[in-house]
Order: sequence, then C-alpha cells, then structure tokens
Amino acid sequence: MRTPRSWRQPFAADRLPMIPVIVVSAAAWLAPPAVASAADREVSGTVVDQSGQPLPRAYVRLLDPARAQDAATFADESGRFRLNAGAGCHVEVSLTGFQTADVACDTAPLRVVLAVAPVHETVVVSATRTEAPADQVGASVTAFTAADLERKQIPLVADLLRASPGVMVVRSGGAGAQTSLFVRGGESNYNKVLLDGIPLNEPGGAFNFSNLTTDNLERVEIVRGAHSALFGSDAMASVVQLVTRRPDRSRARPQGTVSLEGGTYGTMRGGAAASGASGRFDYVAGAQRFTTDNREPNSAFDNTTLSANLGLTLSDTAVVRFIGRGEREHVGTPGQTAFGQPDFDAFFERSDGIGGMAFDHQVTTRLRQRAAYSLAASEQQSTNLVADPPFVPRFGARAAPFAFSDFPFDSRTNLHRHHASYQADWRLTGDARHGEHLVTVLADWDGERATLENRLAPTITRASRNNVGWSLQHQALWHRLFTTAGGRVEHNASFGTAFVPRGSVVFVARNSRGTLGETKLRASAGLGIKEPTVLESYSPSPFFRGNPDLKPERSRTVEAGVEQRLGADRAKLEVVWFANRFSDRISTRTTNPATFEA
Repeated sequence: MRTPRSWRQPFAADRLPMIPVIVVSAAAWLAPPAVASAADREVSGTVVDQSGQPLPRAYVRLLDPARAQDAATFADESGRFRLNAGAGCHVEVSLTGFQTADVACDTAPLRVVLAVAPVHETVVVSATRTEAPADQVGASVTAFTAADLERKQIPLVADLLRASPGVMVVRSGGAGAQTSLFVRGGESNYNKVLLDGIPLNEPGGAFNFSNLTTDNLERVEIVRGAHSALFGSDAMASVVQLVTRRPDRSRARPQGTVSLEGGTYGTMRGGAAASGASGRFDYVAGAQRFTTDNREPNSAFDNTTLSANLGLTLSDTAVVRFIGRGEREHVGTPGQTAFGQPDFDAFFERSDGIGGMAFDHQVTTRLRQRAAYSLAASEQQSTNLVADPPFVPRFGARAAPFAFSDFPFDSRTNLHRHHASYQADWRLTGDARHGEHLVTVLADWDGERATLENRLAPTITRASRNNVGWSLQHQALWHRLFTTAGGRVEHNASFGTAFVPRGSVVFVARNSRGTLGETKLRASAGLGIKEPTVLESYSPSPFFRGNPDLKPERSRTVEAGVEQRLGADRAKLEVVWFANRFSDRISTRTTNPATFEA
C-alpha cells in the first residue's frame, strides 16, 4: 500500500507511573471427604448439547426419591461429572441458555443432552484459556458459531466482526484493501489475534484483516477488554480467536462439500472441503478462492486459502493435533480516487502461512496439561514502480491550491513468529457447596523475527526479539457466583518486565422463574500492555529513526453489566458500562523542522 515518507521519531507520550496491583487468589479449604454408606454407588456421566458437543461447567444436582438434593457439582471441561448416590436417585442438569434436563440414575455412564433454549449461550475459550460458558466468564464476549457462519455466508472475518458491539472495522477501499479493527476506542494494533491459540499479530500488535477469510472455521470469538493477564503483549482492547473446524466423529463416512457462487464486479467465491475419521485419525481440509474486480480501476482482489486440521488420538486421554493454514493475496492499490485519477500500476501482495502442533493430555480426572508449538510467517510486498503524472484534486467547483505528485516505492516485509506454550489446569475440588476451583498455570515464549527491505534505497533492517510470559489464574464456581482472578509477569526483550492483573465476578441475583427469567450481574477489570513495533524500536532510517528505549503502551479497562432474560429464555436484555484508559502511548514527532530529519 502507498505510504508517504515520514521524518518523525517515536517517543513515549502521556507516560503515567504504574501503580503496583497485587491480585491474591486462594482456593477454598478442601472439604473433608464424605463417608459413603454401603448402599452408595458412583454415578458418572457426560453433559452434551444436541450436536454432541460437551458442555463444561453445567450444574449437576443429585436428587433422592423425595426430590431433595443429596449433592451437587459442576461438569468439567469435557462435560464429565461424578457423584456418589443411593438407590432411586435422579440427576438434574442446568446451564444458562439450555433447557434443564432430569434423568434417572438407571444407566452407567449417563449421557445427559441439554436442548438449546431460544436464546442460548456458547462455550468460549478466549476469556479464560479454558472451555467455559460465555455467561460465566464476566467479560463481554461475542461468539459466532458454525451455524452463524453457515447462515451469514460472509467471506471475510472483518465483515463478520462488524456485528459485534463496541467494534468498528475500517477498510481503505474495496475488498482486500487495508482493513483495521478498532474496539472500544482502542487503536487498531491493540487487538490480539489468534488461530487455535497461535498468535498472528506482527511484532508490535499490527494485524491487517484484509485477506482473512471465514473458510473452514467453526467459531469466531471476540472478547472485549484488556486480557494481557493471559495473552501478554497486544491484548490491550480485545482478543480475537479463530477456531478451525473439526470433524464430526458421529458420522460413519467421510464428508465432502463443494460450493460456487458469483455476482457483480466479476466476484466469484468457490471452494471444496473434506472431513472424516478413521480409527484414531481424524481430518478436515479445505481449499477456497475469492476474487472480485471491485468498483475502482486497479483494485481487483484475488485471494486463495488452504487450511487443514489433523488429529491423532494417542489414547483415551491424549490427543495430538496439527493446524495448518495459508492465505495468498494480490490486490491493486489505486490510492485516493474520489478527488483524482487512480494509480494504475501500484499493488500489494501478501502470503501468510501458519503451522502448529498441540498435545492435549488429561493426566487425571483433576489435572489436564497442554503443550504447543507454532510458527506464523508473513511475506508482504508493496510496490509502485511507475511515477504517474501530477494531478490537482477537485471536488465540484473547488480545486486544491497545488498539484499532488506520485512517487515510486518498492518495499518488502518478512515476518516470522515462533510461539511455544505450556498450560496446566488443576481442579482442586468438585463440590458445589464449597466451590469448584480451577487453577491454571501457563508459560508462553514468543520468538519474533523481522526483515524490512526498501528495495529502491536500498536498505535492509533486521530485528529479533524474544519474549517470555508466566500466568496464574484461579477460577471459583458456586451455583450463583463465578469469580476469576489472575495475573501475568511478562518479560519483553524491548521494554523489560511488567506485571498485569485481571479479575472478574458474575453473580446470579435472581434464578429463572416463569416469564421473568434469570437476572445476572457482572463486573471485570484488567490491565493491558503492548510492545513497540519493529520500526519504532529498530528503524535506522533518518526519516523514521527507531528508539530502542521505548516502554510498553498500557491500558486499563473496567466494565460492569446487568443481564435480564425474559419470556422463558426467548429474549435477553443486556446493559454494559465500560471505561478504558490508554497511557504511555507511542507517538511520533519531528526532531528537526528545518531538514525534516531525525
């Protein structure tokens, strides 16, 4: 894309002193084990939705023949539960957004299917890095499910995100042009973008949504607010998580789909996908192509997407999964055409490749561990080799006082982001009376590598940065109260070490009764940080000189809300108040007005 020459130098503005905040989260005392009578037996089972997907954190009550409660617990991340029960018992399972189910304890193990209510909730992972119902996480979450993607048929993720509250998407032209996401007043590089946990951001948080398609995705989540306590740098205003589609193992035969559609301006979208499972191996693979001429000259957009999700079940408790995705884009860049002639030769090319492998192991019923490694690579080229004649911008009878000139450029950016992570989730108790406590410990490493090349100068800038972060999170669940507290220590090669906490609480003020449904109160607060970009830290250009001493940009987000369900879950009314503050913002200034040099 065309970028004017800059003679500015980054500096840290609006710097405020950091006030240390310590979040202490301790698990409740473990309840002493109950002594079971000889007549007691173990009742276990799994809670799933109508499609067979597990429902974590569903509330499970054990009822005796007189319908009195004997015990209660929450289903774990895989929807499983386990209780001791006497003869003639019943199991009642409830979860907001689903219809309550009541089954007899006459089979083992039980499989409890919850029908979806008219206004239902989804299970998300971005808010806590664990599977959790959206109504229990205390943060503002919007999730687009597979059914939403199928119904909307929106090719680009950016256009899908426009439907989220507090979100603004800005595109500098037609499909394929520079596309930026702004959430709750934050800058476009304040959003952490992930694919199945793989970070996609460029160093410093920038992410261009121009060619990111919805093909072969089963869910898109956006969590608003600062979440650096879990995801480190860049999660200043939101986290956007893309989840690759997985095969339906309930189908005995492989499945395949082919699609083709077209429209005006030479628009065509087509693709093919296949999925299936054989023994311990499962797979989903797809190839898609999206092209359009757009309306303006030299603005044609051409994009190809390849994606795959491969799984190998090692045992009943261990799975290895490979994620791969590639997107290749070519788009013309005519510049500002409203007041002058288009640029007929400039173009932008981008090739993105993502590959990752993850190991998921349920060590015991209370301990789960996950380890992953991934590499995200992006090669971008912005080129304009022909200087077009000068022109005077006009609008109606008005004309600019001087002519505007074109200038040639030819730049290439090569980015690599290595990412390794380890996460352990430990369930301390499973008693709803004393609280269900889930402690998450995780560590992340990011190796950022960048090469910036100006092929007309010619100059080359190479940069390397290694970042490490450690997070601790404690989630506590009771029947009507859900709390989350945690923090992260982030060590960045550019700005050093920073601590960022986050906490949230959800309280069910009124259980569902008839027409007036459940009333829920929630609040959350957190801090965010963002590292400088490669140019801001390392650029050697005299027109934009890097500053290696820059500190991180920071954010503080607070929100509170109330949710009211109406008409037996046929409607939901939600009101949210939020306040965001961004400080230590990195800006630019001219250091020598006479020569416009640094």
